[in-house]
Amino acid sequence: MVRAGAVGSHLPASGLDIFGDLRKMNKRQLYYQVLNFAMIVSSALMIWKGLIVLTGSESPIVVVLSGSMEPAFHRGDLLFLTNFREDPIRAGEIVVFKVEGRDIPIVHRVIKVHEKDNGDIKFLTKGDNNEVDDRGLYKEGQNWLEKKDVVGRARGFLPYVGMVTIIMNDYPKFKYALLAVMGAYVLLKREA
Repeated sequence: MVRAGAVGSHLPASGLDIFGDLRKMNKRQLYYQVLNFAMIVSSALMIWKGLIVLTGSESPIVVVLSGSMEPAFHRGDLLFLTNFREDPIRAGEIVVFKVEGRDIPIVHRVIKVHEKDNGDIKFLTKGDNNEVDDRGLYKEGQNWLEKKDVVGRARGFLPYVGMVTIIMNDYPKFKYALLAVMGAYVLLKREA
């Protein structure tokens, strides 16, 4: 028979016994750890929101997910975007846009621009590595994109840095293995 207070006491004492480590902490240490974690998360969110404000883009950093823009950008390249509304969209510019009904933004080049006298701009895009323009990707009945569809414009990139994101999405088991290795590293480092 096992007493209620002895649950988990039969587990070996190792670096992976998280709950044992938590029980050994006094309340002040536990609060300190929780506060540290909360500060890390809130700092990351503040940096992200700051980038949104500075760049004018709802998503200032994106990963290229396909080979449709090769040779300009390859799958896994990390793009830095800006989206200042006063900047005109011009043919040849690389934009990231969202299409109604699709969750993932698309990175393609502007190939044609139609500007009306009243300032309204409509444009057509195409992937550098694609044979045809993007009209087949737009929502049904839509032949042109407008400024409201643009998430941002490519201003710089880091080659292949986003491959980690692609691998974690394509192979979910890799994501969990990576998290387990990182967790084990933190726990083992803490014991040393």
